Amino acid sequence: MPSGDGQILRNLRSHPMTAADFRRIALSLEGVEEYSDAGLPAFRVGGGKFASLASQAGGYGNLMLTLGQQAAFVEEAPEIFLPIPGGWGKMGHTHIRLAAASEDVLTGALRTAWRLRIDKNAKTSRTKTHVAERSRVTDKKAGERRL
Repeated sequence: MPSGDGQILRNLRSHPMTAADFRRIALSLEGVEEYSDAGLPAFRVGGGKFASLASQAGGYGNLMLTLGQQAAFVEEAPEIFLPIPGGWGKMGHTHIRLAAASEDVLTGALRTAWRLRIDKNAKTSRTKTHVAERSRVTDKKAGERRL
């Protein structure tokens, strides 16, 4: 490939991101669906929200991260990531400045939030299964006691 074509591809990959890019990348992740949360676009997997465009008017996408992930993202790229002000930010909810992010950074950040949600869903599912199994055992024992 001639070097000029390579430069064109690099430029295409590094253009500033938009809400449309955020939506496209989020929806490209396995199992993701878009829904309306308080009238604003949000994205979930397995019923759990991991990202939204609630702050798109300000040029941000929102990611649901752990506090540790948030701290690492903000430390590594403070020009791109910042905690959402107030209580949400204290729970790991993080703005990504879309115009400052490359496609690779946005994709990685969305994938991180998506993976966290999948892991939380799996943990919640295991807990619910365990509780349900314990309930059946309890019910069975109670039934045996009545006999």
